[in-house]
Amino acid sequence: MSSESGSSANAANVQDEMCRLGQSNENHQWLMQLIGDWVMEGEASMGPDQEPMKSSGTEKVRAIGELWILGEGEGEMPGGGPAQMLLTLGYDNTKGKFVGSWVGSMMSGMWVYEGELDADRKVLTLSTEGPSMSGDGSTAPYRDVITMINSNTRLLESMTQDSEGNWNKFMYAKYTRRS
Repeated sequence: MSSESGSSANAANVQDEMCRLGQSNENHQWLMQLIGDWVMEGEASMGPDQEPMKSSGTEKVRAIGELWILGEGEGEMPGGGPAQMLLTLGYDNTKGKFVGSWVGSMMSGMWVYEGELDADRKVLTLSTEGPSMSGDGSTAPYRDVITMINSNTRLLESMTQDSEGNWNKFMYAKYTRRS
């Protein structure tokens, strides 16, 4: 085989692999149910001896091609003050996992997600790491869990893991489709 035909075959293999990695599958399609305009009502725990703080807002989710979704949220922070958030979610065919990120106007860090669906394809659990709530400058594992109740209702529960390995919910939000 000449080096010219060998490099042509290699280029064709690379192109075939890139096409495979860029193909939409049932996991990308699962994300598309999030597209739309949503109203959010939630609450967050501000500490062990404090009442939960209520929050509300809106989120507009759109597709980026057939592989990604982008959620743009606005609302009031628990305790007051405006907030803006951006969420990206996709499915990485190479990793075999959901991937994404979240940023908000109320913090300087970016949350980078990796996750998977449950067997019933109703619950997406996204794992990440972020600043510990202990206030000592360390980081801790977190989970954001998206549960599809039906086509017009979804829940988001945010949890952090304590030093004994227990997951503790500190934030809850219910999203209702507006359109």
